[in-house]
Amino acid sequence: MWGLSCTFAVEIFERMKIGYDGKRAVQNATGLGNYSRYVVESLSAFAPENEYWLYAPSPRKNRQLSLLVEESKGLVSIHYPSSCLWKSMRALWRIGGIWKDLQRDEIELFHGLSNELPFTIRKARKVKSVVTVHDLIFLKLPHCFSPIDRWIYNQKCRYACRHADHIIAVSECTKRDIIRYYGISESKISVIYQGCNPIFSSSVPADKRWEVACCYHLPKRYILSVGTIEERKNALTLVQALAHLPKELHLVLVGRPTAYTLKVKDFIHKAGLQERVHFLHGVSSDDLPAIYQCAESFVYPSVYEGFGIPVLEALHSGIPVVAATGSCLEEAGGAHSLYVAPYDVEALAAAIQKTSVPSVRAAMIEEGRKWAKRFTPEQMAHDTMTCYRKVCGAID
Repeated sequence: MWGLSCTFAVEIFERMKIGYDGKRAVQNATGLGNYSRYVVESLSAFAPENEYWLYAPSPRKNRQLSLLVEESKGLVSIHYPSSCLWKSMRALWRIGGIWKDLQRDEIELFHGLSNELPFTIRKARKVKSVVTVHDLIFLKLPHCFSPIDRWIYNQKCRYACRHADHIIAVSECTKRDIIRYYGISESKISVIYQGCNPIFSSSVPADKRWEVACCYHLPKRYILSVGTIEERKNALTLVQALAHLPKELHLVLVGRPTAYTLKVKDFIHKAGLQERVHFLHGVSSDDLPAIYQCAESFVYPSVYEGFGIPVLEALHSGIPVVAATGSCLEEAGGAHSLYVAPYDVEALAAAIQKTSVPSVRAAMIEEGRKWAKRFTPEQMAHDTMTCYRKVCGAID
């Protein structure tokens, strides 16, 4: 847990009871789960005058969440369906029946943390609502989703944006997309950035780095990319760029494989790059900082992102970042990271080469660390509580 901030300690507000869609916080180890836990942990640390109630359809063992609840000293609690009826229909409870629980528990504001709100949110009298929208990938890249998934995601997100009292967008890019696709007024949307786990800001001891390198058979020199190996993340372009780089430089891809991985591996085989590309899946979160810090650079040619937390993780880890243009990655990486068009193989290879120039590399690392300091749990807590209190009429 983060320590309390003096800035927040001097602000006196009435106690609020705030509810959250806690499904992702309970069930997801990465991605939306990390975001959900980050929001609640930030608020419980820097706005300790409130109660934070996580509503989840089903329990699941989650060490990160258990630690968060324990260290919050009663500020954070988890709640599941209580009646036999809703225990037998947990998914329906989350999107519909939950409104009675919110009303019974006297929740003042409910925050949907992952693009959606219960379809019955308006039934919960006196309960204000906020939704976080991470991205509209299902509309920007529809071919990456099945028709039914695309329809479901769109219905949920459109409903949430139209019926929420306020929307939190994780980037200016996402804000623009919400306005464009759903016609939402700009005044209804606040951009509030997420930070990353502070573990990435700490220098990993040499013996730990050596241990991790041996455990995962890491090559001596490598560039790193972290994220699900799917079409949108564009690993194929990165592997193609590797063919233009010195043979002693390897590539480490950390992330869950998908069917797209076969396409990437097919190119690797045809190009004779089998010895230079390393796939890692199921990496411990405790080991990931060492993998970042052992890398020469971080490369993220993703075609579209809502924000790009791995970019922040890399900046905190003290390695140069090369990313793609076209979405929000410039917001995450700042002016001193390098950006190229997503499918420009030669430009990507040239940018990666540039990060090895000593003077360029030193400046990128120094400025990158400065930029990363803008995204703190304290700032997120401040901005989020300001949003909540405006929605509830506590401040103008």
